[in-house]
Amino acid sequence: MFRFLSTEILFGLLLVPVLGAFFWGTRQARKRALAQFGDLVLVQKLSATLNRRARVAKSVLMLLVVAFLVLALARPQFGTRVETVTSEGQDVMVALDVSRSMLAEDVNPNRLERARLEIMRIVQRLDGDRIGLVAFAGNAFVQSPLTVDYGAAALFLNSMNTDLIPLQGTNLGEALTVALDSFEEGTSDHRVLIVVTDGEDHEGEIDQALERAREEGVQIHTVGIGSLDGVPIPEFDASGERTGFIRDEEGAVVTTRLDESTLERVAEATGGRYFP
Repeated sequence: MFRFLSTEILFGLLLVPVLGAFFWGTRQARKRALAQFGDLVLVQKLSATLNRRARVAKSVLMLLVVAFLVLALARPQFGTRVETVTSEGQDVMVALDVSRSMLAEDVNPNRLERARLEIMRIVQRLDGDRIGLVAFAGNAFVQSPLTVDYGAAALFLNSMNTDLIPLQGTNLGEALTVALDSFEEGTSDHRVLIVVTDGEDHEGEIDQALERAREEGVQIHTVGIGSLDGVPIPEFDASGERTGFIRDEEGAVVTTRLDESTLERVAEATGGRYFP
């Protein structure tokens, strides 16, 4: 089998007839100029510097050089060979906390926006790895299944907000379970779960999920978003205007703080790392 890898380069062969026409026109113009001095045949015989065959050979050689140069640049290939290339990347599931505590502004511009920025940096560093997204608050669901389409993953990430899940709270145990369910069966050494949250686990049911992660060889890394000091959670109306801060049933302002101890325990239980 014969083929060219860069077929668009072959358009350069159009230069050959163009140059050929140029050389022919130049030769005809030379003949007309010599004819002005008398009989053309006689003038050609008397001209010691005129070598018609050499000029023609030179023109033909130049045309051949151009043609072969274009063919070489088009990268011709001969024969066929089928190669199977195996590229084994990681499967990376990212669980993002979209509870309302992520609206706290103890990091700029707020916890949720900072979390999405950190996840986007992860996406931009991937090369051949699959990535999926899980959103969680009071419960959890898969926002984006595992994919190598990083553009689609970025779109799903940008649409993750605190309105995705009506049931508020932070059910970290369910987030881990849903993320583990999203992995396909395969080599456990290539499966990683990254949890991005402020660490406040309101349900306290993560032990079973951690045991499953250990058994399946899934390494969990945790990323803590927020400060250790308690801060209020802003409240917004339907138009996005701030109306104050979230309050409890007694009218007291609800505060939220980063819970590093939970995130450290999750990471250590599976051989992962905690990133503050």
